[in-house]
Amino acid sequence: MTRKIGSRYTAHQILGRGSAGTVWLGEGPEGPVAIKLLREDLASDQELVGRFVQERTALLSLDHARVVGVHDLVVDGNDLALVMDLVRGTDLRTRLDRERRMAPEAAVAIVADVADGLAAAHAAGIVHRDVKPENVLLDMQGPLGPGGAHPALLTDFGVAKLIDSPRRTRATKIIGTPDYLAPEIIEGLPPRAAVDIYALATVLYELLAGFTPFGGGHPGAVLRRHVTETVVPLPGIPEELWQLLVQCLAKAPASRLRASELAARLRELLPLVAGMPPLDVDEPDTEPSPAEEAYEDSAPEPRAAAPRRGAVPLVPGSTSADSNNRDTHTSMRVPGPDELAGGARGTARAPRASGAARPGSAKHRASTRRRRVTLGVAGVVLAAAAGIGVYAASSSDAQPTAPDTSSPTAP
Repeated sequence: MTRKIGSRYTAHQILGRGSAGTVWLGEGPEGPVAIKLLREDLASDQELVGRFVQERTALLSLDHARVVGVHDLVVDGNDLALVMDLVRGTDLRTRLDRERRMAPEAAVAIVADVADGLAAAHAAGIVHRDVKPENVLLDMQGPLGPGGAHPALLTDFGVAKLIDSPRRTRATKIIGTPDYLAPEIIEGLPPRAAVDIYALATVLYELLAGFTPFGGGHPGAVLRRHVTETVVPLPGIPEELWQLLVQCLAKAPASRLRASELAARLRELLPLVAGMPPLDVDEPDTEPSPAEEAYEDSAPEPRAAAPRRGAVPLVPGSTSADSNNRDTHTSMRVPGPDELAGGARGTARAPRASGAARPGSAKHRASTRRRRVTLGVAGVVLAAAAGIGVYAASSSDAQPTAPDTSSPTAP
């Protein structure tokens, strides 16, 4: 399975796969490395190769403790590869899949680390454009931080920009992962540094709650929620942390904090969340509204069956072969203004209290039936009482009588 990558690197075994390519454990002149080998169709795109080479200087110059460093960019025949630091650990998605949600102290510490990495990238003029748990690596060999959190590093810088070439993504396409897309991207504006802040705030919400604030259900509904709905409070977190989340999830990019400000504010909040247990909330209902059902019925492809927690398939019309894979960049059709305006405006789906029946479940249906029976009986009683009152009033009005002064009559 060993293969040569250029003249200086050897790839030994596959560490992971995605729609953009394959990550290998490799060896270079200075020791072990991670090699991201992009797909062959990408390597054969001369425009993309040109962009790849143009990005070389910027990516190689991005040197920060919270960023997975890029050592080299290899263009060799059909091979197009990024040679990166090898991080001994796992990604944040794997930890979330195992634990579902994290204690607030650990979540805040991890996101503060990622914000530090973004601050360095933004200062260098680099926008990540695909911040999500899959692109956050946890260094298991590093010292433990607040809440027992492992040091977090952001990876995959530059990949979204490389793939998002004008020829590949026309004005009707957007690149990203639905749950983490900032509203301005959905509305067709160019991605600036603020899109990374929005995505990172979404990640923090997900670490705390176990689900993203606007995810769930049909992808068209997810995109619409980003644009039209406001995020609902998470019960049990300090007000200061909640206000920070609200600010960074603002619809207007200018209202969000800068990455350096976000990192500093999060670290100031660490004493406030120290020792707090994970939140005790359940994911809100994801049953589609009538507008979402209409959008879905008009789509040429059916909804994917049972996606994993928090994942959504692509908007119908996607050009990506991995239509149910949120681990990598995805290409989606931009919803039209009428589709974005078709959903409910106001507050997004509210988390359910832990233990509450999930809508559509047997427990929920039984509870609903009991309420309906109770309300039905109460309605009959009220109607009967109202009828008796009306009859009594009518009888009294129609047949007035004098007081009975006669003596009782013997039977």
